[in-house]
This record gives sequence, C-alpha cells and structure tokens, in this order.
Amino acid sequence: MTRKQKRLASLLGILAVVGTAAGLVLTALSDSVAYFNSPTDLVAQVPGGGQRIRLGGLVETGSLDRGAGKPVHFRVTDTVSSVPVTYAGLLPDLFREGQGVVAEGMLGPDQVFVADTVLAKHDETYMPKEVVDDMKKRGLWKDGAVVASGAGVAAGAGM
Repeated sequence: MTRKQKRLASLLGILAVVGTAAGLVLTALSDSVAYFNSPTDLVAQVPGGGQRIRLGGLVETGSLDRGAGKPVHFRVTDTVSSVPVTYAGLLPDLFREGQGVVAEGMLGPDQVFVADTVLAKHDETYMPKEVVDDMKKRGLWKDGAVVASGAGVAAGAGM
C-alpha cells in the first residue's frame, strides 16, 4: 500500500467510527423524545402505540378525583377538548383545578392518558410555551389570560 492509500484507509476508518457513534447517539435520543400535544391534537390524531408524549393544558374544573391510596384522576383541557388522565404518584404542591399542567406519559388503549410525570406551573405568569401558542392559535389566549371559558375552565382562573 502506498502512503496515499494508507491515509485514505485511515480517514475512511475514522469516518466510519464517527458515523457509527453519531448514529448510536441519535437512536438513544429518539427513544427519550416526548412530542407535545394539546388535548385537541390528541383527540384528533391518536399517536402510535408505545409513543411517549407530552400533554399540556389546564386541569379541568370539577374533574379532579383524589383518593387515599388510589391513582389520581383528572382531565386536561385546552378549552376545546379534554383528555382523561390518570397518575399514580405525588402531585406538585401547585397542582389544582384551573391551573396549567404538563403531563408526560402514554395514551392507553382505552384513550386514557397514563402519566408518569406531572408538572404544574410554578408562578402566576408561567404557562408552557406550547400550550400558550396552541391557545393563541385558537384565539383563546390574550395578554396572559384565557379569553373564553369552555370545557369547565373558568376564564382567567389563576392566569
């Protein structure tokens, strides 16, 4: 082998190693990605089985069902549609009806969202960007407040 061929073989070997490493990293990251959905998106287009998703919206007023030793049941709404959610775990201190919430998990075969993580807004001005953008697109959000009350959510509740 000539010197030029040795350099070319070394370069191709390094590119193959870097390409394989990049492929492995991308594969690992794609498994941990959670796509954001509003309740309306989830009702309109049910994601494929086993896909991890992030559901954002408001906790529907009157839907919270807490029982001692039982999973918590509530509904997440974007004032157009709502999705039933079940969660077995400790809820954040700021979690309550009418507040912004983001739940991560999977949609079950019975169309009930099974959450493994629930995040509540942390102050009076926070709302997940995706939720605000979605509500603005529907004309339901203006200047930091919910414009119309629908699906059992009080207008401007906690906003």
